[in-house]
Amino acid sequence: MSRVSHYFFRFLDILLALLLATMALMVFVNVVMRYTMNSGLPLSDELSRFAFVWLTFIGAVVVYHHRQHMGMETVVAQLGNRGRLALMGISDLTILGCAGVLMHGTWKQLPINASMSAPVSGLSMAWVYGIGLFTGAGIILITLERLYRLATGRITDAELRGFGGEMDDLYNDPAKAELKAGERAE
Repeated sequence: MSRVSHYFFRFLDILLALLLATMALMVFVNVVMRYTMNSGLPLSDELSRFAFVWLTFIGAVVVYHHRQHMGMETVVAQLGNRGRLALMGISDLTILGCAGVLMHGTWKQLPINASMSAPVSGLSMAWVYGIGLFTGAGIILITLERLYRLATGRITDAELRGFGGEMDDLYNDPAKAELKAGERAE
């Protein structure tokens, strides 16, 4: 499962890079056209906005997976391992609830968005705002995996230090953490 997860998030990294490059190219071409020819491409404007929405929502899942989102580390850093584990559980349960609300709201809003079309491209707006389902589901799955590891005592010391704001290379790169664990075992 770890290999599938690695390739999936690698795919998302590539997708984010492509979305960003496409968005930058469309905006650049539009700016040049407006400056030199006094006209632009309305489709470029619209699609770059849609790419930005997708970039933001897919990026949220990737950032959450890598635990690089914002946190209140000032309080957590003052606690020991037991306090950090308790706050990690509370935090994950809160995030689980918020992601559930995001998914539920997106699901309820989807029929309304599906009935509307984008003004220039004619795309169903469900394609734009439906990304909330992906984001909510992704965050829920990641959080459930973390809660399972928390409940079974499989949270590493590096994760606890990272949760308290003490970032190190091992925490940010699971491959290095596995290598380091293998070195300690020898």
